[in-house]
Amino acid sequence: MDVAKLFSLEGRVALVTGGYRGIGRMMAEGLLGAGCARVYVTGRKAEALAAAAAGLGPRCAAIPGDIATLDGIAALAEALTAREPHLDILVNNAGVAWGAPFGRYPEDGWDRTLDLNLKTPFFLTQQLRPLLAAAGAGGERPAKVIMISSVDGQKINPWETYAYQASKAGLIHLTRRMAARLVRDNIVVSGIAPGHFPSQMNRAAIDPEPAFLKAVPARRMGTAEDIAAAVVYLASRAGDYVVGETLTVDGGLVNSALPDEFPSAGG
Repeated sequence: MDVAKLFSLEGRVALVTGGYRGIGRMMAEGLLGAGCARVYVTGRKAEALAAAAAGLGPRCAAIPGDIATLDGIAALAEALTAREPHLDILVNNAGVAWGAPFGRYPEDGWDRTLDLNLKTPFFLTQQLRPLLAAAGAGGERPAKVIMISSVDGQKINPWETYAYQASKAGLIHLTRRMAARLVRDNIVVSGIAPGHFPSQMNRAAIDPEPAFLKAVPARRMGTAEDIAAAVVYLASRAGDYVVGETLTVDGGLVNSALPDEFPSAGG
């Protein structure tokens, strides 16, 4: 058994939504390190996106756009189809969080969060299904769709991010449902539920000594290597038989008996 080959992504083509910063960039870097021929990253901020793609090297390319809308999703699918005859790996990572007290939680925050976190992964996968099916044609190896949810879809957190937590819980179940259908096309759908990683969305993690680490049994936040290893595992031959499951990468937070020892946002 060639274990190195099990985890190799040599020659494969990947797309990482929201891949220009945070864990999206960490995963894009991991996919490139595992041998992907090309990794495309998307995002709304064209300049930041282009800079990130340049920093990730010549095998990374940027496709700017807003995939929170159906028109933006269609435009991304069209742009990628013009460049590639198939897509081996789709990482649905783009997301947004919105926090507000229960009594003042706004409809626009709810809609924006549900649209990008839950609707976009469904309709983007739908639009890219021909490219994914082309990659899986012949049955030699499946195409992969990897949904990036969150431990907040598995466990209540103290912050009043109602739509975010609901969207991530929904994405975990959507992963199961889509997996049951798309495996017929030799497209394997699975997911990752990250815990605390340093990112702009998880602003509390930027603190040098974040209080929430008291609730994490591993007593540290996740690193780029942690999330890169998870996405490479699921994207490679090693993860071909993992269908519909969501891999939790959180230092033990979800399964811990430790209480959350950091304050609620209140309101």
